[in-house]
Amino acid sequence: MEPLATRTSETLVYNANIAYAMGTISTRVPDDLEGELEEYLEAERLDRSTAVRKLLSEGLEEWRREQALKRLAADEITFTKAAQLAEMSVWEFAQLAKDHDITWVSGDHLEDDLEDL
Repeated sequence: MEPLATRTSETLVYNANIAYAMGTISTRVPDDLEGELEEYLEAERLDRSTAVRKLLSEGLEEWRREQALKRLAADEITFTKAAQLAEMSVWEFAQLAKDHDITWVSGDHLEDDLEDL
């Protein structure tokens, strides 16, 4: 097993005695966005790196869900595959689809979903 400390351009973060290797992202943001980030840091009592990781993670989670809903509505993927893409259980995704008025139940969809199981 390769020691984590020898990897380049990565930071090690220890959480519950588990080391996570993390890449580095550097970006420029408009002043107004930086101001909002500062407000977020104060409200959430987080350091800048933790806050940016949290916001990025939440944004990507939302993007995955939107993509899954969009592709399901366009009949590009089955319901089961959409739930997997969204990284949700089928029950959680069913509620999300219902909240967005997306129906997926049809004979073809049921057969495809049964094949996926």
